[in-house]
Amino acid sequence: MINKHKGQRVAVFLDVQNLYHSAKNLYNARVDFSKVVETAVNKRTLIRSFAYVIKTKTGEEKSFFEALINLGIEIRVKDLQEFHGGLKKGDWDVGMAVDTIRMSPGVDAIVLVTGDGDFIPLVEYLKNQGKRVEVIGFERSASQKPKEEADEFINLEDNTRRFLLTSGPTKGGRKSKNEKKYNV
Repeated sequence: MINKHKGQRVAVFLDVQNLYHSAKNLYNARVDFSKVVETAVNKRTLIRSFAYVIKTKTGEEKSFFEALINLGIEIRVKDLQEFHGGLKKGDWDVGMAVDTIRMSPGVDAIVLVTGDGDFIPLVEYLKNQGKRVEVIGFERSASQKPKEEADEFINLEDNTRRFLLTSGPTKGGRKSKNEKKYNV
């Protein structure tokens, strides 16, 4: 295991759909991506950060994309696929893995912000290349294997006040119903 230290060059890869759905389902909240990237970098040198997003026909996500760009996060955009019968799919796993492999020679540490277990082979590959691999996600919705294989797992549920944007009763320091239920 490679330890975390100040001189490391870091690349951050954000699986936006995974985080969005986890935050919505667990807390009825949105993720504060600026805080997630800040935590991922942790006073090291950020080389690049990427957010993998899905574009819908309505374009309602445009302001969200602009907010990510304003944070200095590069976005990778893919159109939402809509199939006959109403099935919709937006999957970035392969694109995220390819970008990570491409970036890996220029960095010391890779931070995968996802709970998706499909990234196990990627984590193993990166570690075999001598890279420090960290995973950030929501523990209750994250696959167990990436948490075990990574050099470090950072659980966003350990500090929901920092990582979640909420409305209504959670403002002003009060916990939402779900936060009380799970004692976070």
